Amino acid sequence: MSSGYSSLEEDAEDFFFTARTSFFRRAPQGKPRAGQQDVEKEKETHNYLSKEEIKEKVHKYNLAVTDKLKMTLNSNGIYTGFIKVQMELCRPPQTSGKLAPSSNGCMNTLHISSTNTVGEVIEALLKKFLVTESPAKFALYKRCHREDQVYACKLSDREHPLYLRLVAGPRTDTLSFVLREHEIGEWEAFSLPELQNFLRILDKEEDEQLQSLRRRYAAYRQKLEEALSEVWKPR
Repeated sequence: MSSGYSSLEEDAEDFFFTARTSFFRRAPQGKPRAGQQDVEKEKETHNYLSKEEIKEKVHKYNLAVTDKLKMTLNSNGIYTGFIKVQMELCRPPQTSGKLAPSSNGCMNTLHISSTNTVGEVIEALLKKFLVTESPAKFALYKRCHREDQVYACKLSDREHPLYLRLVAGPRTDTLSFVLREHEIGEWEAFSLPELQNFLRILDKEEDEQLQSLRRRYAAYRQKLEEALSEVWKPR
């Protein structure tokens, strides 16, 4: 098992990488509507957090940390910390060297700041592995686990992963990040639990639509029968 973490500094032109990448089997990210609503809610919260609120959240986060990967709050309100990103690539990417991310679940730890965006995180990961392909071919997803359900949502390039990590807390079984290609098939991007969750959602939506349709035609039948009874009523 090789080890080391990646550091992505706000004002640096280059990304610096030191030792701490661990390899293990793929862990349990769909694009359900609920996940997208969560992202919008988190964006709104991000816009209104005061320095005191950030300070409190960082303090609570550090109390819950079990792997020593704590966050540091600077006097200017910017905080730094670590996120772990799982590589779920269906094909080996084009690289300028021998170093390439494994497609079977390589986990990478990156040191970033609260100002770093999703786009910058993707660029840092690709640069670490000497990937020559365009960052536009890749996307960062957040994967959430709630009540035995798996929700996944693609993040926009302007979002801030460290903020999402701060809000969710340090537990990766609550929130994790996944890097995937844009160019793979629509359903190949999802795990079996996610696909099963989609089927449950589709079954529920189908049942709701059928009930709505039955109510609609029952009301139509009633009105038609009432109209017919008026036509045939003796005068």
